[in-house]
This record gives sequence, structure tokens and C-alpha cells, in this order.
Amino acid sequence: MTARTDLGLDLGLDLDVPPELSARAPAEARGEARDGVRMLVGRRATGGVEHRRFAELPEVLRPGDLLVVNNSATLPAALPGWLPDGTPVAVHLSSAQPDRHGAHLVELRRVVPGQAAAYYPPEESPARAGLRVTLPAGGAAELTGAFTSRLWHAELALPTPLLPYLTLHGRAIRYGYVDREWPIEAYQTVFATVPGSSEMPSAARPFSAEVVARLAGRGVLVAPVTLHTGVASPEAHEAPYAERFHVPAATARLAGHVRAGGGRVIAVGTTVVRALESAVGPDGTLQEADGWTELVITPERGVRAVDGLLTGWHEPRASHLLMLAAVAGRPLLTSCYRAAVRQRYLWHEFGDVNLLLPD
Repeated sequence: MTARTDLGLDLGLDLDVPPELSARAPAEARGEARDGVRMLVGRRATGGVEHRRFAELPEVLRPGDLLVVNNSATLPAALPGWLPDGTPVAVHLSSAQPDRHGAHLVELRRVVPGQAAAYYPPEESPARAGLRVTLPAGGAAELTGAFTSRLWHAELALPTPLLPYLTLHGRAIRYGYVDREWPIEAYQTVFATVPGSSEMPSAARPFSAEVVARLAGRGVLVAPVTLHTGVASPEAHEAPYAERFHVPAATARLAGHVRAGGGRVIAVGTTVVRALESAVGPDGTLQEADGWTELVITPERGVRAVDGLLTGWHEPRASHLLMLAAVAGRPLLTSCYRAAVRQRYLWHEFGDVNLLLPD
């Protein structure tokens, strides 16, 4: 049964995304290479769309273009927990580092035997200030206050530092459309070097060493930023919240050089757009930056540091679509999403991708 929803962003589109278009397993488990997934290319100047394979990316881009990638590595950020009465819950940790207030953000989810942990509607959630959730090996998370209807500030008391604790006791966060648990390696990209993301910066998942080498051979540049992703809200459709990011000075300088020479800066993922746009100085130039960003990118705000975007397929009510419309324009975004459903592209972190280019 298909749930009918709309983009909800004044994009003029009602969209059905049938459940069977959810990618339920990594490409490798479906008999494809990582770089064998499909790639729909949309060009803003013409409004045209092309159907490609991701392995063709080097031929689609131009010598002198710059791909900016997120080097954040995915954490096994889902922990088993128990309420005071012994009821099991899943604890999704939203940050490897305490936020600017010194607390972590967590989401409690319902344990469903044999399935992914399920969303607690706010009226059914056991979360409350003062609730102490027992974690493995004598650890605990005490909720101190609500951040949103699903996310709570929590103080962690762990027997070891957080990263090794997660390595021992955590698993990758997964949602109901994924068929089973997959090892954390399935949630890493080839650029992942800095641990910190609760969920995979999935736009870069199709990259392989071979594709990266072919990009270099064609004269397409690659540079990193870091943005550690929080816990998504596939059910609640919340606006983005603060995330930790870093734009290195070398990446900022290279982006400026590329644009000055007529090349295009193409972000690999919405996380990269958020990081780069958060690093634009008062004079409009990209600068080194480090800290927490609360930036929400909309069509009205627009983008200043990014010319194009490689991204996955987002839920019809996802707030990310505001950012996509800012980069691609509403008409092209509408065309891409209609074509993706019609041609049965696959959604979510293990699915196909959308390359949005200015021309």
C-alpha cells in the first residue's frame, strides 16, 4: 500500500514513493558494485534529466571541477538500553561529542523483535526528565530535558571513553525499510577518516577507489570537509538542528581557486552543503571554519559556495528538499523526482543518487 504525501515545500508536486522503491540492502548485497547504482543527472540551465550509472561520474563532470566530500566516519550509534522497569529500548545517540551545552542528544525507540527499532510517537514515549536508562556494561544515560518531541538531552555515565564503548556495544542505526542489520563497514564511505556521524553521509557511498582514480585522471579535484551527522527524523520530519563541522583552510582556498578559474564546486551530500555554506564569510568568500552550525538552507536564502550537488533521494516531506530546491531550483527538482519515481530509482542510504548540475 502506498502512502500519499506531498513535498510540502510549495514545489507544486504530489508524489507517491511506493515502499518497494526503498533500498533494503547495500548495493553489494543486491548483486551490484557500490559504483554500479543508478544516477539521475539534472541540469538547471536546460531542465533536462539524464539516466546514468554512478560509474559514469568522471565523464559527466568537467576537468577543473571540484568535488567536496564529507570525511566523517559513521559510528555504531545505536545502543541497547533498559528502562527502570526492565523494558528494553533502543538508544540512538546523536553526537559523538557533547553539544555546546555539554550534553548529548539521544532518541529512545521501541524494540520490536526481529525488526528495526520503531519510532515512539511523543504521546507514547517513555522519555521524561530524570529518566535513567541502563546501558551495557554498567553504563547509563540520564535524560535531563527535551530538545524536540523525540530528542532529549542526556548525560552519559560510561565505563570507558565513548568511541571504544560504541565499538564494543553499539550497532549501526537502521530504520524499518532496511531488511536486516548490516555491519558498520556497510555504512562507511571511502572518504571516512574522522569518526563522528550517527548516520552515514550516504551521498558518497557509491564512490569506489576506481572512480576516485578516474576522477583524478580526468582532472576533477576532490577536497574534504567534516560534518558529523545527527540522528535523522524519517517519521517526525523535523528541521535540521546543530551539527559539528570543520572546513579546512586548504579546502576553502581550493574552492575559491576553482571558481575563479571557471570550474564548478559540487557538494557530495547535503552535509557538505551545510558545512560550506556555514563557512561563507561576510564578503561572500569561503573561509576556514570550525564549530557548530544551525544553518537551515532554503530557496529564499539560496547558496553562495556551491554550484551543484550529488545527493540521495529524500522523503517527500524531508526538510532537506528545501536545500535541494535552493541548489537546483524548484522546476528541476520536481522533474528529477517525478522521473525517479517513474523510472523506479531506489531511495534511502543504500539507494541510487541524484546529481544536480547548473549546466
